[in-house]
Amino acid sequence: MTAVTTPAGAVSRNPVDWHAINWHKAHTIVRRLQGRIVKATQAGRWGKVRALQRLLTHSFSAKVVAVKRGTENQGKRTPGVDGVLWDTPEKKAQAVGTLRQHGYRTQPLRRVYIAKSGGTGKRPLSIPCMHDRAMQALYLLALDPIAETQADPNSYGFRLERSTADAIEQCHIVLALRHSAQWILEGDIRSCFDSFSHDWLVAHIPMEQAILRKWLKAGFMDNHGLYPTDAGVPQGGVASPVIMNLALNGLERHLKQAFPAFQGHTRTKVHVIRFADDCIVTGHSKQFLEHEVQPLIAQFLAERGLVLSYEKTRVTPIEDGFDFLGTHVRKYQGKLLCTPAKKNVRHFLDTIRGIVKRHKQAITGNLILQLNPVIRGWAQYHQHGASKRTFARVDHQIFTLLWQWARRRHPRKSRHWIRDKYFRSEDGNNWVFFGHVTHPQGTHKDVRLFRASSVPIRRHTKIKGEANPYDPQWEPYFETRLGVRMARNLRGRRSLIRLWKEQDGLCAVCQQRITQLTGWHSHHLVWRTHGGSDRTENRVLLHPNCHAQVHSQGLTVVKPRPQRGLARVVLRGLGGSNPARLPGGYRVTGIPTAII
Repeated sequence: MTAVTTPAGAVSRNPVDWHAINWHKAHTIVRRLQGRIVKATQAGRWGKVRALQRLLTHSFSAKVVAVKRGTENQGKRTPGVDGVLWDTPEKKAQAVGTLRQHGYRTQPLRRVYIAKSGGTGKRPLSIPCMHDRAMQALYLLALDPIAETQADPNSYGFRLERSTADAIEQCHIVLALRHSAQWILEGDIRSCFDSFSHDWLVAHIPMEQAILRKWLKAGFMDNHGLYPTDAGVPQGGVASPVIMNLALNGLERHLKQAFPAFQGHTRTKVHVIRFADDCIVTGHSKQFLEHEVQPLIAQFLAERGLVLSYEKTRVTPIEDGFDFLGTHVRKYQGKLLCTPAKKNVRHFLDTIRGIVKRHKQAITGNLILQLNPVIRGWAQYHQHGASKRTFARVDHQIFTLLWQWARRRHPRKSRHWIRDKYFRSEDGNNWVFFGHVTHPQGTHKDVRLFRASSVPIRRHTKIKGEANPYDPQWEPYFETRLGVRMARNLRGRRSLIRLWKEQDGLCAVCQQRITQLTGWHSHHLVWRTHGGSDRTENRVLLHPNCHAQVHSQGLTVVKPRPQRGLARVVLRGLGGSNPARLPGGYRVTGIPTAII
């Protein structure tokens, strides 16, 4: 296959072979242009920013990355109003050529309703069609670097490399000291996504205005009826969270400028912590927050078409505590503790009860496989706070629930018989719930229930407020954080962490980072059907899409002799020679000519 290559990866008119795309080069071109957008934004050269955005959104590299994002997320099997899915390599390849600004028309969104986290009422969710998702992902590649560069230091929702743990840790930092603020304003924006002023967004969001206006005015289909959208951004759109962040950016700086550290001889103690549309503001007194800070926030929001929900917005003393992101933050006799919120614990236990109730007749091993990810995920979410006692109480509640489940299955058996059948002693614990599962190959494996109290309590290291994942100068900082995070996430899976470290955290095909977000597949160098083993010497980690590319192109991944303690990976195809050198010592041969 032949192609014309330009520095920005301009679109070739030749047909696209999805599995022949050089993903390493595509991601490199996109990241280089995003880095240039960051530098131009920092310098205030907005004409240069617009030129780079146009260059990026018209490049072939960005288009294939956008299609890849839209077809590899959790909603890839959920169609829009047209019922179209891009679920084959051929459809993905054809979709690349359709991402054009000229003649682009949006389709209405498909409206569905999902239950709210609190269980009261339902939340509307608007689902774009696949083509609109890919267009949003394409323009998001050029918009997100600006959003990160202009973001408030303590904004954590819907941002790369940031999480709820960073927001909770910032709460601990600003409230833990003896002379810290004693009053907290809990701000809640009423129907945030549904209320944004379209005129304000079009005037202030730094992207192609015609494209943005089409997204905002797309309308939605509900019960076979078409309804217009006169305000707000759709919940469910790929670009909606970043647009929301851009609209709310500046709130922290606005309050800091209005209320500096000292007003006369009084410390204002103003700190803003925001996660998406939830925020808290600290202050030195209740009157100060109610009569000075809250009106200023309301004025800031009114310019954007938003209002505070006065039923949910309240001022709370730190001795009474407040709930934020599923965590209860409160001072007990001068000591600040961040514990799982009662409402969050109750919802978690309701989820566990629902799983057990739905598996009354299930094999014990299958029930454990359903429970373990839920328990582990909840415990790891709260492992950065003072959660040890809550973990023990939760384990006891789950034990009681499973004991009742076992008694119900064997009403005529004695308690000793039930204990011997479902529980055993391990590591000093005499009540370990266990079972057996059978693999498709016919092999049997013992599984045991995961205990929340087995998760160690570990303080989280908060990300630096000015860190920008698109700025090349911050790359070493994020690499260090990723290494620590992956080592913790893969704890107990020694083979995976060994492979990840051997490969320097990079996919052997596209040379991009392997993270929890990207996912990974463990590829066998010699297939098990050809006699290969499951040992680490016979495996490498690849991205799911790269794994499919290896198999579809008939490539063979070979791990040569390690050098200086690290293994290098070679990709060999059919008849390749003079392999190209890639960063990190990788070589690729036999890959068909890519169209980048």
